[in-house]
Amino acid sequence: MELSNRVKGIKPSPTLAITAKAKQMKAEGLDVVGFGAGEPDFDTPENIKQACINSLLAGNTKYTPVPGTDGARDAVIAKLKRDQGLEYARNQIIISCGAKHTLYNIFQALVGPGDEVLIPAPYWVSYPDQVILASAEPVIVETSEANSFIPTVTELEKVTTERSKVLVLNSPSNPTGGAATRKQLEEIAKFAVQKDLIVISDEIYEKIVYDGFEFTSIAQLPGMPERTVLVNGLSKAYSMTGWRIGYAAAPANLVSAMNNIQSQSTSNPVSFIMPAVEEALNGPQDFIGMMVAEFDKRRVYMVDRLNAMDGVSCFKPQGAFYVFPNFSKLYGRKFKGKVIENSSDFADYLLGEAKVAIVSGNAFGADNYARLSYAIAMKNIEKGLDRIEAAIGALE
Repeated sequence: MELSNRVKGIKPSPTLAITAKAKQMKAEGLDVVGFGAGEPDFDTPENIKQACINSLLAGNTKYTPVPGTDGARDAVIAKLKRDQGLEYARNQIIISCGAKHTLYNIFQALVGPGDEVLIPAPYWVSYPDQVILASAEPVIVETSEANSFIPTVTELEKVTTERSKVLVLNSPSNPTGGAATRKQLEEIAKFAVQKDLIVISDEIYEKIVYDGFEFTSIAQLPGMPERTVLVNGLSKAYSMTGWRIGYAAAPANLVSAMNNIQSQSTSNPVSFIMPAVEEALNGPQDFIGMMVAEFDKRRVYMVDRLNAMDGVSCFKPQGAFYVFPNFSKLYGRKFKGKVIENSSDFADYLLGEAKVAIVSGNAFGADNYARLSYAIAMKNIEKGLDRIEAAIGALE
């Protein structure tokens, strides 16, 4: 069967693929340590689960308005006012089936043939493919570890053209954990205004920050509310990945277009989850502090261990729950005559010989690196890093 040209240029998610492969190996009885997970290893808080249970028992099982219920959208509005001081009306909020779905709707509504979307690398794996699915062109912006992988104006200027319409900004970042300071955002905001760029600000890891880092949304800066599409969700901060709840806050005409697209694809997000959205955003927030404190212990341990390994250097992330070590000094070394030439080779070597699953950096547009999640138990982190260290030592 002949497929459309639209799907020929896209790839399956490598992060989901490596996680599935690790799970399959475990099911076969192999002792695999999986660092691929992009989800917290904590259960969803009880108060949120109970709100959902109560909603289901109350019979909230019918269609809702396409962008979600009024109560859930009002909870998003209240959250953005409370946390960022931003003012939105209901017609500027849409709730979708996860932040990934939110982003898909945005690209479908905003860009098309001839449009360029600036994507800083390292990038989350789905950005380029979602742009391609919208028949637009992803343009990669190279960044440096010295700037926490946040693009500078100089780096943006190198690739910006008259066709550049959108800049994607992910802070804190998946995969690097790098987070943009207010000063960095101010420079990017000035550039966006000057070049008339729309900024898609993916803030899904907003609550997961360390060492006193103060999160700023670029939508808070002068000239930016009207040109920012703010994306967030409940997956990471409330450990609700499987619930599939994401949202956008944006100018009303864009939200209206997204609403039309969503009405012809998924319709509304799941009806009986809407009260749980309200409970998550309006209810007690102490769960987040507990989770972040535990992540912080793992982060510090992983960075220290990796930096102590032969040929490895590791950036200390300011947010999210990933480390992004540089393994490039190991390229050229051999195992049983086979040369490790790139991040894919190194990831394959670790999975095959050490039974450790990581995500190769080329999936994120950064072949010198690899992503390891610390959203796994500390005992597994220790075991996995022991295996990585031994595997590096076994290389010729």
